[in-house]
Amino acid sequence: MKCAVFHGRHQLRVEEREIPAVGPGQVLVQVKACGVCGTDVHIYEGDKGAANCPPGTVLGHEFSGVVEQTGEGVSRVKPGDRVCVDPNKLCGQCCYCQSGIGHFCESMVGIGTTVDGGFAQYCLVPQSQVYLIGEGIRFEEAAMAEPVSCCLHGIDLCEIGPGSRVAVIGGGMIGLIMLQLARLAGASFTALLEPVAEKRAMAQRLGADLVVDPFHEDAAQRLREAGVSRLDAVIECAGLPSTIAQAIELAGKRSVVMMFGLTKPDDTVAIKPFEIFQKEVVLKASYINPYTMGRAVELINRRRLDVSSMVCETAPLSMLEEILASPALRAKGKYIIDPWK
Repeated sequence: MKCAVFHGRHQLRVEEREIPAVGPGQVLVQVKACGVCGTDVHIYEGDKGAANCPPGTVLGHEFSGVVEQTGEGVSRVKPGDRVCVDPNKLCGQCCYCQSGIGHFCESMVGIGTTVDGGFAQYCLVPQSQVYLIGEGIRFEEAAMAEPVSCCLHGIDLCEIGPGSRVAVIGGGMIGLIMLQLARLAGASFTALLEPVAEKRAMAQRLGADLVVDPFHEDAAQRLREAGVSRLDAVIECAGLPSTIAQAIELAGKRSVVMMFGLTKPDDTVAIKPFEIFQKEVVLKASYINPYTMGRAVELINRRRLDVSSMVCETAPLSMLEEILASPALRAKGKYIIDPWK
């Protein structure tokens, strides 16, 4: 089978490997679609993502496909079933798992980060990690269940409710999912700060009440003009120190600032504690997708979210390294890899 293997910083090679042998409790998935994620970019650049990635690992953790074969004891799915995969397998035994915060599991297996993942024609996964997808759902849509599940955890932490006023910074795939989830959570007003005109236009199509070009407009002034004197939550999805600082500045009194975008490990942000004190701003971050995958699949299966408009291209494995290495390409939108192209 063809697969994309990480060998170290700026080293990704498409190789031929044997199709994995299926053991008890395992499911062999023929991969049909795998999303290119910011975590993949961090790994390619030699940075740590949610976990350390050993050289020799097949990347790719946002994927869907068809069950090719099942091992002994598998009862939840059968060959021919259409599925997506939760890439984070918890041990269930460490102190974090036993305390109900298993996303900090001390022995977590990350499919596509710590073990071989979905940038391959086939991927072997535990049966506990597969979720059935609806017959009318395209594989490209189903591959977005993992990022949606991560966004759901972030939205839960933002404590958004009916009537909340929310701003999202960054209009990439994640920002546009967050925008939609905020509206589903009951937000009466949503704004998107994004320099790319096409992404602002997409946000308007998805229901944003206000879009702002932060390079050429004063976001605080535009919010005041829209009649918003206080934001309940500001969700930062760009992963830059400058946009995190902007989120804190825009935050209202007793507002939640969600630092969702993944910065480089050594990035720092200068904050003014007195400003945090004056406004009682709550700074939060969101780590992976604890117990939210089922909800994400349900939202996609019932088409409560648009997870395909922001996809710019379905590309072959041979193009993956170029995508990971090129911010200009990634700025065009979400890329999906089809390993059979």
